[in-house]
Amino acid sequence: MSRLLAAALTMAAAAALAVGAALGIVALLDATPDQPNTPLITYQNAGQER
Repeated sequence: MSRLLAAALTMAAAAALAVGAALGIVALLDATPDQPNTPLITYQNAGQER
């Protein structure tokens, strides 16, 4: 019975660790600022280089 209890506690601890890691990763991804979406070429000056 003690092995079953140890296995269940290990499984619960591993599941809690996995959920905590997933929530931490999501929190880190939400904390990073968005990159600016600036185009490299615009239509106004695309034809001026020729």
